[in-house]
Amino acid sequence: MSELNSIEVDTTETIQDIAIKLVTEQLKNETRLATAPSERTIFVLGSKGVGKSTLINRFLDRDDVPRPTLALEYSFGRRTASGQGAQKNICNVWELGSLANSAQLIEMPIRSHGLASFSSIIMLDLAQPDRLWTDLEAVLNGLKQAISKHSSLGQTDEMKELTMQRIGKDHPDLATLELFPFPIVIIGGKYDIFQNLDSEIRKHVSRCLRSIAHTLGAAVLFYSSKNSSLTKLAKDTLNYLGFASPSNPFRTAVFDPSAPLVIPFGADSWERIGVTPTNSERIGHSFVTQIPQVPISHSVVPDDPGKDPGFKESTIDELRSHKDEELLYVLKDTEIRMKFEVVQ
Repeated sequence: MSELNSIEVDTTETIQDIAIKLVTEQLKNETRLATAPSERTIFVLGSKGVGKSTLINRFLDRDDVPRPTLALEYSFGRRTASGQGAQKNICNVWELGSLANSAQLIEMPIRSHGLASFSSIIMLDLAQPDRLWTDLEAVLNGLKQAISKHSSLGQTDEMKELTMQRIGKDHPDLATLELFPFPIVIIGGKYDIFQNLDSEIRKHVSRCLRSIAHTLGAAVLFYSSKNSSLTKLAKDTLNYLGFASPSNPFRTAVFDPSAPLVIPFGADSWERIGVTPTNSERIGHSFVTQIPQVPISHSVVPDDPGKDPGFKESTIDELRSHKDEELLYVLKDTEIRMKFEVVQ
């Protein structure tokens, strides 16, 4: 009845004419919805120098040589879904370069896109266990603050409901978890180095990341850019978060700390991890007792980023050179005038 009311009806039209008009309008609406772009957002943040840019380039099928990310960088991927309608899917990708003094930067992706189609990759350096908890804590605190400030941009209750569906509403640990309102995947980078560390360190790191991931309702996987199968899994995971394809990137689950972890959403449990139900504070205290942590370095930006060879831009560099010459001329001219005035 609502569709009929939305269409102007000529009293001379037959019922068949009206039916044709209704069907035509319905087809237009379906086509409009099918061709409207669908957007998702992935926020990649974590340890400095762990390979975040390299992973993003592989996800977006780019051959760019990674360069240091000083603050916050934005890129995007675009794909056309198969089938009728040819819907265009867009994935916004944000990368945070450093965790030092980053509270306002962490808010930017959420403030720009909201929480409704948001997900996060927390990438940590397995090769530096003495920085792992410090980095992880900084990420979680930053995300929690951003969520509390911008929760009105997304329906967090409905999103938490989706998180519960991902891990399973009948999961025995559900009541003990502190679920985030969007998907999180914790990626442990540089596994090729981590696998050669002391076995006890590997156990502590694995137990800590599994415990935190379980608390948040997150997934975990270990990654190395030098391992093709781990690289494919990480890329499939970003495709899943950004384009919902594949529908399930986790073909299996690996819990053995002597192997690269692969733990899908909801696959873990306190019993399987071997710890009692706990919270992030207790998990962190236990971890730093075993592996003392180094604080985050605050030397984020080099003395003069314009002289960094990794940020060369010929046109801008030429203009900068001209300005430097003009400034030098003005300084010399001023110096000569001042000397002349003193002599006078």
